[in-house]
Amino acid sequence: MKQISLNNKTILITGAAGFIGTNLVLRLLGDLDGAQIIGVDNLNDYYDPALKDYRLRLIEDAVKTSGSSWTFLCGSIADKALIERVFAEYKPGVVVNLAAQAGVRYSIDHPDVYIESNIIGFYNILEACRHSYDGGAKGVEHLVYASSSSVYGGNKKVPFSTDDKVDNPVSLYAATKKSNELLAHAYSKLYNIPSTGLRFFTVYGPAGRPDMFYYSATQKLVRGETIRIFNYGDMKRDFTYVDDIVEGVVRVMQGAPERKTGEDGLPVPPYAVYNIGGGQPENLLDFITTLQEELVRAGVLPEDYDFEAHKKLVPMQPGDVPVTYADSKALEQDYGFRPKIGIREGLRKFTEWYKEYYG
Repeated sequence: MKQISLNNKTILITGAAGFIGTNLVLRLLGDLDGAQIIGVDNLNDYYDPALKDYRLRLIEDAVKTSGSSWTFLCGSIADKALIERVFAEYKPGVVVNLAAQAGVRYSIDHPDVYIESNIIGFYNILEACRHSYDGGAKGVEHLVYASSSSVYGGNKKVPFSTDDKVDNPVSLYAATKKSNELLAHAYSKLYNIPSTGLRFFTVYGPAGRPDMFYYSATQKLVRGETIRIFNYGDMKRDFTYVDDIVEGVVRVMQGAPERKTGEDGLPVPPYAVYNIGGGQPENLLDFITTLQEELVRAGVLPEDYDFEAHKKLVPMQPGDVPVTYADSKALEQDYGFRPKIGIREGLRKFTEWYKEYYG
């Protein structure tokens, strides 16, 4: 593994106004000296853009006391000319591709945006990384990109290991994420691009994505609506608090797969994929109970709220899976890290933020 110092480095982060992207930028601004952080995001309206504006304001505040700089560019990674311009002008040494159309359910009715962002957009990033070495330039030292636990599809064997076969996606979203891993492998092999994919497992926390269950359930309960609990509650999720995800990403950014030459004189692909998840799947009903308790504690909902009257158990829905469970041993072995923040602590931080944000 090749060690990379992030200080004084130019770092490109796509999806920078997204949930994980913002938290990563904030962490880097707090930690690094002399870094130039370039953020790209198209600020689409998949969910309320006001939340993305709020996150960008958090970054603007953090820059004031940071030893590093921040530049934000509004645009899509599917815009090839934009990506080429960003690479030509800023010459990033480390690239973290978090821009993607997220959501399993949304992909069933809106396939176009997934192909545009997750396939064409990622291809543009790979091409830009490839050409960053033109003319003998140092170019991109490490490409880190978001994959997803959804690539495991309906795998019955748990915990999910990166050694498992993942050829049976149950949603277009999952198929695009598996495609990212395949494309990255091909580009690593052909052009010697050090790349690491991270399979994220159900990320949650303050200022997260409103389409995620914990957030959408909170909003429905606040409005007095009924929350639907799929597969009659017989679901397990490896919930991973966003700070744990960011810690993992930052560590991985600093350790790139090593470039080596094989016996045939061609590059051995400097390529890796890791799970990044809690490693302790929580029963969905237990998670909901904890969420309810924390919503009452934070004063988001009254103590006498009738939760039972606002819950409905329903069958499984298309594209979903009953269990996600990460085997994160490889991440711990190679980077000395495993997620450690439990759901009580994580949901407490979310509910307190929710109370503050929505008043």
